[in-house]
Amino acid sequence: QVHVVESGGGLVQSGGSLRLSCAAIGFRFAGYAVSWYRQVLGKERELVAAITAVGFTTNYADSVKGRFHISRDDAKNMIYLQMNNLKPEDTAVYYCNAIGDIGYFGNEYIGKGTLVTVSS
Repeated sequence: QVHVVESGGGLVQSGGSLRLSCAAIGFRFAGYAVSWYRQVLGKERELVAAITAVGFTTNYADSVKGRFHISRDDAKNMIYLQMNNLKPEDTAVYYCNAIGDIGYFGNEYIGKGTLVTVSS
């Protein structure tokens, strides 16, 4: 079955770091733009970071600029989100979303999420 799987969440103290990983199952990330979203129960989903399929251009929410870094390793078929200087307001379920680019238009996969909890 084709899907993505997130991992790396957990409990961390304020100021700490975590690295989230997203693995592609049944397809290759090459040719897909990938984003990380987060959602707190009762609130709307928020785009955190994104990386394009070609050129690897990145984009970040203002709230995480300078603290989070998205990267991709198409050879390993992995996407990463390095999160530094975490704050309690970063607590959320983080989701990986892959959207097909040229040659893969119409394909979209989103995982079940990984929980990040930042204690104050």
